[in-house]
Amino acid sequence: MPPHRAGGAAGGGDTSAFFAATLVLWAVSVGFEIGVRGRRELAPVAAGFAFFQAANAAVRAAVSRDPLFVNTAVSLLHSSLTSASVMFVLANQWRNKGLQNMFEHEELFGGSWVGAYSALCFSCGYFAYDQLDMLRYRLYSGWIPGILMHHLILLICFTLALYRNVTINYLILSLVCEGLFAEKVHIDVEETRYFYVQTFASKSGINRLHSIFLHVRKVRRMAGFRDFNRKLVKLEWILNWSTFVTARVICHILITFKLITDAHKFGKGIELPLALFGMAGMNLLNVFLGLDLLKAYARERNQQRHQD
Repeated sequence: MPPHRAGGAAGGGDTSAFFAATLVLWAVSVGFEIGVRGRRELAPVAAGFAFFQAANAAVRAAVSRDPLFVNTAVSLLHSSLTSASVMFVLANQWRNKGLQNMFEHEELFGGSWVGAYSALCFSCGYFAYDQLDMLRYRLYSGWIPGILMHHLILLICFTLALYRNVTINYLILSLVCEGLFAEKVHIDVEETRYFYVQTFASKSGINRLHSIFLHVRKVRRMAGFRDFNRKLVKLEWILNWSTFVTARVICHILITFKLITDAHKFGKGIELPLALFGMAGMNLLNVFLGLDLLKAYARERNQQRHQD
């Protein structure tokens, strides 16, 4: 076992055993649906898990054996692939049906755009892989680790949506807007600290667009490139802030507005209260993320001034 970078707290063994058990149960459930019930449309879940596990092995063999670096590199790969695939799904749907018809409630709640189901399955496979990787190398902290809890909730909700084939397009918008519920970003590499953005509503694609640059920043700092005056570092910060505003602020406001205006169309199920609660929590946590980014930006700038 490699050295722990974040390490579980006291009693963490019992906690990790719980999350490992739930991951096994999830795998058994998905395997049953695919193998016994013949739901071949869920095969991209297994393909996603295998793909990112292979990417992990490739990075570990060719670049670095540091578990945190490897996990970050694979997470960056997932963010990039997810953003590209979701953008393709949206562009294709926009071309075929037009912008107005895309966002009708019936289309978002009960429909499934071309490629959307498979993209959601593939991301579900990634989060299963990431949960396993974090458990294996203890890339979490706390007695009840937020990142493990987030992955568990995400896997449950994504998988239930895939089983029932509902809210697929809402979740894809979230995959345009690191997931339905949470993303991890490593703002302070020096302190080996994870900042968890948790939500219980759709949020993955465009947020994934912003998480690309969060991961780029993390990899850049881990590689030792910390000169704030470098043009590439300044460009990275410009892209970080611009995607934060567009992906995490504007898009979330639009999705929240859409949920409110379509509230009467949801019926009496739990979907609407859960979605509204999730968006409220997500927006609040995005405020915390924005403050954290602001502190990181100020810290890098001040460090550069002291060096000069």
